[in-house]
Amino acid sequence: MKVYVYAICKNESKFAERWMASMSEADGVYVLDTGSQDDTVSLLLSLGAVVEVEEFRPWRFDRARNRSLELVPEDADVCVCTDLDEYFHPGWRALLEAAWTPGTDRAAYRYTWNFNPDGSEGFVFWLNNMHTRQGWRWTHPVHEVLERTDGAFVKQINIEGIQLDHRADDTKPRSQYLPLLEMSVAECPEDDRNMHYLGREYYFYGRWEDAIRTLERHLKMPSATWADERCASMRYIARCYNAMGNTAEAKRWLWRAIGEAPHLREPWLDMAKLLYEEQDWNGLVHMCSAALRIAERPRTYICEAESWGCRPWDYLSLGLYYTGRYAEALAAVRRAIELAPGEERLRRNEKYMLAANNA
Repeated sequence: MKVYVYAICKNESKFAERWMASMSEADGVYVLDTGSQDDTVSLLLSLGAVVEVEEFRPWRFDRARNRSLELVPEDADVCVCTDLDEYFHPGWRALLEAAWTPGTDRAAYRYTWNFNPDGSEGFVFWLNNMHTRQGWRWTHPVHEVLERTDGAFVKQINIEGIQLDHRADDTKPRSQYLPLLEMSVAECPEDDRNMHYLGREYYFYGRWEDAIRTLERHLKMPSATWADERCASMRYIARCYNAMGNTAEAKRWLWRAIGEAPHLREPWLDMAKLLYEEQDWNGLVHMCSAALRIAERPRTYICEAESWGCRPWDYLSLGLYYTGRYAEALAAVRRAIELAPGEERLRRNEKYMLAANNA
């Protein structure tokens, strides 16, 4: 089985050695450098990568990805697309070979997109950037996706055990994302995924009205049928209204979000935050309890780290404490501490709740 890794990069010499060590289980590594001004190219070459240099003006991620894929030899059985600030845990090649069966077109694996300050995992979802050599192209200027060129049915497998970590370079700005997303929506105005991403980006920039307008457009699109992403649009709209001081409208959208995807923790937790601010303690207990009844973490990017960390238990403990259920509050805060042992506020709360329980 021939397995090749391909990537794009620019000014990433500080990641090159770690990345090459991780990718060494492949039969070859092919990199398109898009204009590095440091020693990325020479370092990758010295470590055994095949590197070509090509700059793109105007810049688009999909054009660069497609050009990097062209570097991969035609005899590849599996192509693996990664970035230099990512790395596989050892043993990924053996797991890939054991799982890949005849007729497989694509494989997904566990991906940790970021890490919390205490080192615990942040966003975790499943990524599917392992694929066959022929019949694929990357599309969209940013948040690019891999699509079949012929529209054929794709047989995808999930490979348990493969883990890819992303340790982002936080010094690099994301200022290019917004204009690229605007370009992407202009090129494909019927693409619901890009519309959602654009609305979310406006939210990140604090452009509340632009975000609301764009996310409402997403929700009205006939193709916007994925409940999880629709729920996320509703939640971002709620956050915008809350930031603008319209709590009532924020709540209305959160109720819609809960109804859209009651199987996700995120809308329940967002509502819990609003109820905490209003000191609606019984409501807070209800929302956190509903969130915590969802025991299986989804494998999509919609899943947020906060919802699966200490916060639901933290809010639950506060709601229980302020409604006089001290023993339950103590148990909840101790569960929160297990998930965030370095958070001193939780330990102080534990003391208060222990004292109330023993009184």
